[in-house]
Amino acid sequence: MQRQVRHRTASTEAGAATAREGSPGRARLAVLALLGSILVPLVTAGLRSVLWVLAGIAALALAAVGVWWILAHTGVVRVLGLVLALAAPSAVLALYAAAGMLWAACLSLALWALALATARSALPSGRTASEQTATKAPRHPWVLMNPRSGGGKVGRFDLVDRARAAGCRVTLLDGDQDVTELARQAVADGADLLAVAGGDGTQALVAEVAARQDLPFLVIPAGTRNHFALDLGLDRDDPAAALEALDEGVELRIDLGYAADRVFVNNASFGTYAFVVTDPAYRDAKARTTLRTLPGLLTGEDAPRLRARADRTHIDGLQALLVSNNPYGRAVDAANPGRRGRLDSGLLGVVCVRVGNAAQAARLVRGPGSGGGLIRLRAETVVVEADTDTLPAGIDGEHVVLPSPVVCRIAPGALRVRVPLRRSRAPRSGDGATDWPSVVRLALTSSRTT
Repeated sequence: MQRQVRHRTASTEAGAATAREGSPGRARLAVLALLGSILVPLVTAGLRSVLWVLAGIAALALAAVGVWWILAHTGVVRVLGLVLALAAPSAVLALYAAAGMLWAACLSLALWALALATARSALPSGRTASEQTATKAPRHPWVLMNPRSGGGKVGRFDLVDRARAAGCRVTLLDGDQDVTELARQAVADGADLLAVAGGDGTQALVAEVAARQDLPFLVIPAGTRNHFALDLGLDRDDPAAALEALDEGVELRIDLGYAADRVFVNNASFGTYAFVVTDPAYRDAKARTTLRTLPGLLTGEDAPRLRARADRTHIDGLQALLVSNNPYGRAVDAANPGRRGRLDSGLLGVVCVRVGNAAQAARLVRGPGSGGGLIRLRAETVVVEADTDTLPAGIDGEHVVLPSPVVCRIAPGALRVRVPLRRSRAPRSGDGATDWPSVVRLALTSSRTT
């Protein structure tokens, strides 16, 4: 067994060395795919392809207006918004098809997605040996399991018996217990590793205890979405696989976020979403409750307006604000849509939404930094305030009320996370934006040296 573990460790280190050096072959493929995504429409339609691209952008802008009307209004305006959101892109697709451009547009988009994915995977991961250290197996691991999380994943995957067979002491959460107190008692009883099989909110509470005690923490993805597990590279479709980390694991040092005195492993949200989840009907009817409450929250007289200070940047008039433990990738990033490329940057991600009318909604298509209503920042500290004494917030999906102003901060390297030695889905480091100059340099350098 020791020989096998050493072999796997050596393979892992070799793979890490390759990741740090980058992949010239993938860099060349990314550049070729990018050029292809540009040349296909040019060869097919010549300079008229620019008009087709503008038509596509216009359709997206009209669809964004339609979505705004759906969210911010009721009655006839909402119906018109639904029609516009569906009709605008459908009309452009019909025009593409009539002009014989539909295949070219689809091929161009596919090549663009391929270019983004290969470009991100071609670049060095930036991880160092100190960030992943092989550790000996814990002697007294403790696992808290929530049988109701994820529609009963604990029972479906037989996690209780599997954890006990791996040497863990298992505590089942019955809904009335104090999660933090259970974790503290486990430490007092001699636990040398804390683990959770449940949702991200429960993960955060136990992770804080592990961080304070400088104990390793194990994530078992038994919740509904498990964004934290996804960004750690764990297999959310096989929660039991996380238990392999007990025998063959590596340890990562990652950051933790804090909103006031509440820790979060994913994010803290303020504004419209935080107000929506306060509605008692939200848990059983999420979509219906959201559509019913959003119009008043977006355009009503009592619509919440937030102010934020991200380090030295001041922003006001915000309707929604998301503060994340490390920045999320861009939603249109084909390599890591809506994911964090790393959890150890020592920075909070900040996404601000400020949309007051249909014109601002249309400008969202242009993306952050274009004068539209979407703002993306990074900061070590974010202060959120409003004209109220308290602020509702969603902390890793759990509703809380915090005193205003709320100070959000990052605790670099605060948490020791133990993960399986073999992780096929581990994300690469990055900020969500593709560094094309570096990709081109990697491809050209390789070409000259080979």
